[in-house]
Amino acid sequence: MKTTVHIISHSHWDREWYQSFEKHRMKLIELVDNILEKAENDPEFGGFFLDGQTIALDDYLEVRPEKREQVKKCVREGKIQTGPWYILQDEFLTSGEACVRNLQVGMQEAARYGAIGNVGYFPDAFGNAGQMPQVLKQAGMDAVVFGRGVKPIGPNNEVTGGQYESTYSEMMWASPDGTKLPGILFANWYNNGVEIPVDEAEAKVYWDKKLADARRFAATHQLLMMNGCDHQPLQKDITEAIRVARKLYPDIEFIHSDFKTYVKAMEKEISENFSTVKGELTSQETDGRWTLANTASSWMGLKVDNRAGETALERKAEPAAAMAEVLGKAYPEDQMIYSWKKLMQNHPHDSICGCSVDEVNEEMKTRFAKSRQVADAIYDESVEYLTDQVNTAALPGTSEKIPFVVWNTSGTAKKQVIAKELHLFRDYNLFVWDGYEAAEAVEMPNLVLRNANGNAVPAKIENAGISFGYDLPDDRFRQPYMAKKVLVTFEAEVPAMGYATYYLEQAEPDQNQETSADFANERVLENENLKVTVNEDGSYQILNKETGRTYENLGFYEDTGDMGNEYIYIQDSGKQTVTTKGMKAEIRCVEKNAFRTVVEICHEMMIPSGMGEELQRQREMCIDPYTRVANRSKELVPMEVKTVLTLEKLGKGLHVATTICNQAKDHRVRVVMPTGLNTSTHLADSAFEVVKRNNRHNDTWTNPCGCERQQCFAAMEDETNGLLVANRGLYEYEVLADEENAIAVTLLRSVAEMGDWGYFPTPKAQQIGTFTLEFEVVPYAAGKTGEAFTEGYAFQQDLTAAQAGLSKAWLRKPGQVKPELVSGEMPLEMSFLRFEGEGIHLTAFKKGLAKDDLFVRFVNNMPQDEVLSFRKESWMKEVYRSNVVEEKGEVLCPDENGGYHVTLREFEIATFGVVK
Repeated sequence: MKTTVHIISHSHWDREWYQSFEKHRMKLIELVDNILEKAENDPEFGGFFLDGQTIALDDYLEVRPEKREQVKKCVREGKIQTGPWYILQDEFLTSGEACVRNLQVGMQEAARYGAIGNVGYFPDAFGNAGQMPQVLKQAGMDAVVFGRGVKPIGPNNEVTGGQYESTYSEMMWASPDGTKLPGILFANWYNNGVEIPVDEAEAKVYWDKKLADARRFAATHQLLMMNGCDHQPLQKDITEAIRVARKLYPDIEFIHSDFKTYVKAMEKEISENFSTVKGELTSQETDGRWTLANTASSWMGLKVDNRAGETALERKAEPAAAMAEVLGKAYPEDQMIYSWKKLMQNHPHDSICGCSVDEVNEEMKTRFAKSRQVADAIYDESVEYLTDQVNTAALPGTSEKIPFVVWNTSGTAKKQVIAKELHLFRDYNLFVWDGYEAAEAVEMPNLVLRNANGNAVPAKIENAGISFGYDLPDDRFRQPYMAKKVLVTFEAEVPAMGYATYYLEQAEPDQNQETSADFANERVLENENLKVTVNEDGSYQILNKETGRTYENLGFYEDTGDMGNEYIYIQDSGKQTVTTKGMKAEIRCVEKNAFRTVVEICHEMMIPSGMGEELQRQREMCIDPYTRVANRSKELVPMEVKTVLTLEKLGKGLHVATTICNQAKDHRVRVVMPTGLNTSTHLADSAFEVVKRNNRHNDTWTNPCGCERQQCFAAMEDETNGLLVANRGLYEYEVLADEENAIAVTLLRSVAEMGDWGYFPTPKAQQIGTFTLEFEVVPYAAGKTGEAFTEGYAFQQDLTAAQAGLSKAWLRKPGQVKPELVSGEMPLEMSFLRFEGEGIHLTAFKKGLAKDDLFVRFVNNMPQDEVLSFRKESWMKEVYRSNVVEEKGEVLCPDENGGYHVTLREFEIATFGVVK
């Protein structure tokens, strides 16, 4: 068969990286200008692949809006190929739902430009998440193209086998559920066809080598040559260079190609020569030194912001707005997409990974804030609308009440302590300072908290003072007021994807809801599930009462030097480590009542101020980080670490908030959880998957650091017990097999340079300042793995509350206005979606993109088939199978009891459309 060389002109466009976004954009404008000119004036020009992401065209047209029709013409004619992504995201530091929104928005925008790319494109992702073939196949992609994660072994070399190895650069890639897509690895990188010579003598030397390199790994007669690299300008003489190649090699067909053409030709030759690789591809068969996993801990504040932003959209704004739409409120689709776009603009691999110059990371803070502000506004408006529909007039009794509704927009019923400020009344005087005096004169009443059945609920009720506020009506000027407030703290119980109503009412003078505090043992936190005892050094032991297993010496802190960079952690040559083991801590119980116990632990760790001066010269000389020699400074500085342990009455896990006041440079701080469990594997949450990984890396691994990436949690279990550590934005962990199979979670990492291809100082990456990091420790019994997963996901968001009966207060007469009971259409407690299924996790409850239907998505995280059961709720007219791009499939029929029962295969991602 004749060999065909497919030359694809492209530029891998990091939107921001070693320069700021706007500086890179100036070069993007030049690039697209040249592409448009080439497409118009050279009929032999085959086209340009614009990195698989539509945002490059958005960024260009924001500056050159007059070029829009010319751009659309080029896309329709194939002269510019774009999509299917909106941006090229990191696959491990962004959620599965963020990946889906990225595809949805990218495909929608590419269609508006004129055509959608046909391959999932990951040219430079730092490893590939295992569920990508399933996601991409559901989206209609023909193949997936990637640059990292699997080591090819050429046909003329020894094939050693192994789960993550492929014999050739072409392979089949299978998700854990069995879904397969053709995978194309850039075995010779995505610049293997860059800058093709037009001089015949130079071209002969060039092509002899390039053809030999490509054939070494190729399983077909279709050779892929990527004519470009990072921020590569257009090769303006590319058509001439191809003519020269054809002349030099008449037996080979050279074409200026695209991925659609290449994949179609390659698929005709798929054979048994193709290996199948399964699951995540993270270069496990290499020495591990360049997996770049430590980007999971660079700029930790940005990682925490990202998790908060994803939670605000996926778990709060989208489900709340979808619920409100069921009850008649217009869905804010444009605002939602705007918020998602701002968030996703921080998701490119060099952005969310924190491996860019300081200007980039500083700008990311603003984008996170913008996205979150919009998401929070959508959530607040949706919840306020929904709360107004609750029939608080049905609350028992005839006394005056202050009603409020607690909201749970997760797929899990939650029992959680919540604190909510409620307004006893508002004073709408013309001048708010008059209102202050009137409110101040009113005495604080004695109040009791009750649930919707009228039963008293243990609570702490405190005078919260008086403060200024305002309403922003949609049909009149802003309305200022002074509010008399009360703070109520209690443990709420709320159904999944729903709400529960509570209220305050005046109590008898001697009625006291709050159990008096017992500080007899300040170091013990205990409920019906767990007993936590704090040790002298601030570590703690947890007894799981169900199994009788005690986990000892949990939660000690470890500080080590770091002479690496934003990409790579490398411990100092002297391996100097400072820990809190054996260090006396200040311990005090700050709260103990009927619904929770809170213990505060304080350490002052004296740690080296940074690395020695000898390291700076090595950085400036761009010496390979792994060959550097440096030790930590002899100067010591204090690092204050405050740990707050919280155990709630009904809690299944211990909540931990660690606040670090960092004054040191060039170091890493971790919290260590020795599990003591006898097992060689562990579990980690990833995008649409809980993946099983080995505790120790393979024999080829020589990197002293064995860090991995997680999403919501990491867990370890043996035949009888398990321990799960959930987190909020703490993406890096490592299993320390020599430390009782400890799960070590990185809390902070401080470095001085970007790294990679030169010396780029990043002083702000030292992360000087104060950071609060949150995680939860959950012991569980073997056989209850799915329940532990549920707890790990539930930890990601908190309950919220909205006061009822005051949303239209400004319509009443000026003066003191109290909450009113409302005769709404909704009951006092409700769930919009109820489902069951061992290990099945709800990932989305949202309105469709440019569609009227609602969509719910689940993933089966168990390694076997599981049955998903859910009820046909009153608002559901029809339910049908769908996919990640929300296409309509088979309509489901409920059983005689109004229930749906669907078997999900292992690790299946299942989407259902709902006609309202």
